[in-house]
Amino acid sequence: MSHDKRRILTGITTSGTPHLGNYVGAIRPAIAASRRADAESFYFLADYHALIKTGDPARVQQSTLEIAASWLACGLDPDKVFFYRQSDIPEIPELTWFLTCVTAKGLLNRAHAYKAAVDANETASEDADAGITAGLYMYPVLMAADILIFNAHEVPVGRDQIQHIEMARDIGQRFNHLYGNEYFTLPAAKIEENVATLPGTDGRKMSKSYDNTIPLWLPAKDLKKAILGIVTDSRAPGEPKDADGSNLFAIYQAFASAEEAAAMRRAFDDGIAWGDAKQKLFERVDAELAPLRERYDALAARPERIEELLHAGARKARERSVPLLARLRHAVGIRALGAKGVTADVATAATKAAVDLHAAKLPVLKSYREADGKFYFKLAGADGAVLLQSRAFDAPKDAGMLAAALVDAGDDATAVSGLLARCAPVGEPVQSIDTIVSALAQLKADKLAKLVGKD
Repeated sequence: MSHDKRRILTGITTSGTPHLGNYVGAIRPAIAASRRADAESFYFLADYHALIKTGDPARVQQSTLEIAASWLACGLDPDKVFFYRQSDIPEIPELTWFLTCVTAKGLLNRAHAYKAAVDANETASEDADAGITAGLYMYPVLMAADILIFNAHEVPVGRDQIQHIEMARDIGQRFNHLYGNEYFTLPAAKIEENVATLPGTDGRKMSKSYDNTIPLWLPAKDLKKAILGIVTDSRAPGEPKDADGSNLFAIYQAFASAEEAAAMRRAFDDGIAWGDAKQKLFERVDAELAPLRERYDALAARPERIEELLHAGARKARERSVPLLARLRHAVGIRALGAKGVTADVATAATKAAVDLHAAKLPVLKSYREADGKFYFKLAGADGAVLLQSRAFDAPKDAGMLAAALVDAGDDATAVSGLLARCAPVGEPVQSIDTIVSALAQLKADKLAKLVGKD
């Protein structure tokens, strides 16, 4: 991917279960935007941010799985975007500290969330900072680090988040000024004017805080039950109904085509019964979600596969964050004692950091001879865990040929399965095929990259 493309970054806090409002207002439009040929899209699971909102570790873990599976099920392609978990990018908390050291306390005092918490305490005749954590207070700096570490040009947000993007600009500009270089691109808020905001079952904005949401992945029968619970007025069948003032119509319109919405509006004018309108809403929503629900259920049932995708996404993202952090460390004076404050030294440090990252994160496929005189090979993951131990071979070329064939098969699961039948120990269970395929795909990509580099 070209670094010249416009970089667009979206974070999703892992503190709740996705609902219809999230799908219509964030997931669906963001995935459509991710297919832009002129942009690089960064999507991350903001699990550090979740710690500010919930103290339930199981909730954070489960929400991370649900949200990752949701985005993937709805069509996010991790091969075409940067899709990663915030906590898998260690450069983010380090950058947070660098930015903390240049951020004025007065700027953070003006943050809307902090001021609202202080105002609530004062209204309740409490101490101004009662129950307010440093995490809530420092939230804007962590958010700035999320954005600046990848030098995002645009951050799609609702109007309530504009201040955070402005603060990220202020913080990035302050760092650039103090250290005398354009280290950071200053981001712009992209206001999503046309994104629908769904009403909840009680008519207020669909929100977990109001307990009025319709979870995104309910089974069909439960989805129908939730839709039947949407509050409507007392107008009887045959009485004309106000489509523009109807929660039910607003949800229908978010899922329907223009023609379907027009037909439903006529039905409202003609006095459709609320029960019939709710049935039509259920059918329209379920028609869109049913195939996605099937994909979601399959993904959520295999968390280890999502884990692999997130680790792969973090490796790809860190090819950007590691070199930048190396430049920033040098800029602030965290550098080798003999290093000079010159561009060449910074470039060398950044290049070395990127090379070290690449080398440290690859799986390893190694052939060897045992004391019994037989030849073997072993595949280990980037973390050192053994994924495959071969059977014994009499000749080194037999072991070597099969090992090479596995790498060449790479991400072809069918070909890998056939080769495993020929090289795995007879009668012994094999690790998850997906884990092995993922490791081999990385080795194949590395092999191809080296071949391209020689040309």
